[in-house]
Amino acid sequence: MGEGMTTGPFAGGSDAFADLPSALVDDVLARTTDIAMNLVTSFQDAKDKRAERRARLVDSGMVITESSLGHPPHPTTCATDGSYAIDRLLARDLVAAAAVAVEGLTPPSEERHWDRPHHSTFLAAEPHHRDTSTVLRAVMLGEELRLITKAPHDLLMLDGTMTLPLIYFNQALNKAPLVPGLQCAQEFVTNVQSYLEAYLSILRSKRSDKHFVALPKYSSRREVGRQLGWPEGYDDRGMLTLLLNSGELTKPRELEHPRNLDGKITWHLDTGRLPEKVRAPAKELADEIVRTLGLLHVTYYKPQEWLPALRIEMSQSIASNKHRLATVIQGVKHQTITPSMLEPYPIYLADRMVKALRRGVKGFRQVATQRVSEGYKGDIGDVFFALHAYRTDSGR
Repeated sequence: MGEGMTTGPFAGGSDAFADLPSALVDDVLARTTDIAMNLVTSFQDAKDKRAERRARLVDSGMVITESSLGHPPHPTTCATDGSYAIDRLLARDLVAAAAVAVEGLTPPSEERHWDRPHHSTFLAAEPHHRDTSTVLRAVMLGEELRLITKAPHDLLMLDGTMTLPLIYFNQALNKAPLVPGLQCAQEFVTNVQSYLEAYLSILRSKRSDKHFVALPKYSSRREVGRQLGWPEGYDDRGMLTLLLNSGELTKPRELEHPRNLDGKITWHLDTGRLPEKVRAPAKELADEIVRTLGLLHVTYYKPQEWLPALRIEMSQSIASNKHRLATVIQGVKHQTITPSMLEPYPIYLADRMVKALRRGVKGFRQVATQRVSEGYKGDIGDVFFALHAYRTDSGR
């Protein structure tokens, strides 16, 4: 071990601090005392005021029980997730994006729709460009949306917010048409209309046999807390995890959106840079997407005592229909039957699968290196230099 590197209690039992100077570790550990005390104060305050805040929440009429919705048959379920990775090589960038759709636990009365997960992949060697990740991420998300709209299931869950596709698509709409040399840009422009169609279908969720919902793991939204005057430091999900009992949910309410001074929603999709042949239909879809976003609803549901409150975003057509809402709640509850997972089973499984992509890219590079070496007539050292990876960027 080099001089000044970490020793002591962390040297044998953990490698978390193995490459850090011991003085840096000591400094950080010393500061954790103040942080811990602040957290204790915050937790104690939340506990002391729980009864008061819960009473006000219940009195507001926002809380209902799952039993009040009825007990429709357990729906079949499916979830989708995606990830992308960029291996920064000396000569090119090796890029990969994958989307997977996974079937949930099957109700006893139903047969399995899928005997294996479904997937969509994109792999290419791209020239170095700063916008590659922006476009590749949109391709990943577009494939997620197309996969889940084709799934033959009753309850279809997205890992993220309903507004996230709009943000990613808008970024790619501004970048992809300007970089036709990127294969991922060509892929996005070619499929952008079908991506937008899938997104709109999810936002509308018109079919009574298909219930599209989004379950973000993290959200700073405060639709409930702002109305009830909760402290600014508490987001809705954190506070409602403490206040809701198992089997309770909040009445669906409209999602909050950024608005201008006139009260109009400021979401937008800029399709002006798309090729002329797809610009008009994409613009029509984009306008309808923005309009439909304004109709989204959200509920918080605590299916089990050991789970945090789940934020569930859905279309107005689901939120306003008691039977359809009950189908969503029953489906989510049936997929949260073990304390080892803090989210519905198919979302957990899809997340585990896509996280493996970053590790897989290294294997793809090794295969590519071998095949290039087999066909290269010059110095084999040139191949290993050109395909040497300096870092891997990844995301979801």
